[in-house]
Parts: sequence; structure tokens; C-alpha cells
Amino acid sequence: MPSRLERFQHAGDFHFLTFSCHDRLRYLATPAACDLFERSLETVRRRYVFFVIGYVVMPEHVHLLVSEPRRGMLDRAIQALKTSVSKQSAQRPFWLVRYYDFNVHSEAKRIEKLRYMHRNPVARGLISRPDEWKWSSFRHYLTGEPGTVEIESTWTVSRRLGLKMLGQ
Repeated sequence: MPSRLERFQHAGDFHFLTFSCHDRLRYLATPAACDLFERSLETVRRRYVFFVIGYVVMPEHVHLLVSEPRRGMLDRAIQALKTSVSKQSAQRPFWLVRYYDFNVHSEAKRIEKLRYMHRNPVARGLISRPDEWKWSSFRHYLTGEPGTVEIESTWTVSRRLGLKMLGQ
């Protein structure tokens, strides 16, 4: 394994991130733990000023699709997120140290990563339909309903501009 991972930040890309709980333990298997993660993500999103395009919290890992932050570097924002969750949790250590980072260069790849995230709980047999999983951005994309984490989408932009979307 390389001693130093090469990350491509400040490229203006979205980033598909995956990080796991220590030893792939199911530290995020309870509603309280998932809610804690969502609250921490929203706090860090606001502090570092980045967009969350999508996310899913699984029992032992997390997937995020995010923009690069306006304040600081992405790796520092992820470190702050992981630190926030671990400090508020009883499990020690909570996270594996590293995380997977994939630069998303195209709209087709953005859609592919969102679909992968939203279908992950179904593929794992946790639910039968993506809208049944509370800890993901899927329901926001389906209905426009705001959640704990602000998702950057056409729903959000329309709301920000005071426009009405069809179906509202």
C-alpha cells in the first residue's frame, strides 16, 4: 500500500467518498447513530461551505457525493466530520483512518454514483425500495422534502429562488 495517497482536490470536481467504521463494525446500525452522522455532516457542510449532492449511511460505512469546500481542503472537512462523529460516540476507535475518494468528472458519472448510493441499502437486503431508507438523500430527490442534511438539487435551488416545482 502506498505511504501517501494521491488526491486530486481543487480540481472543481465533485467527489464520491467512501469511509468505513473501524474493522467494518456496525457502529452506524442504530437510528441514533445515523441521526448523529447526519447532524455532524450538516454542521461540517455549513462550516466548510460545500454542497452535498447525495449520501447514504450504511451500518458500517458511508458514501458521500460532495463538492469541494470553499473553506479549506476536502480532506480537512472529512477529518472534521469523522472527528465530530467519533467524539460524540462511545465506540473507540470509530473510523478507519483513510477514505476512498473518486473525482466525478461528468454528469453521467454523477448520476451513476447517486444511483449506486441510493440502491446500496436495497442491494444489501436492508430494505426493498430506496425510499424506505431514512438515512440517504433518495427521498429528497424523489419528493424535494428537506431533511437534516441540505442536498444541492433542483428542488433546493428552486426553493432558494422562490420558484415552484411541478408537483408541489
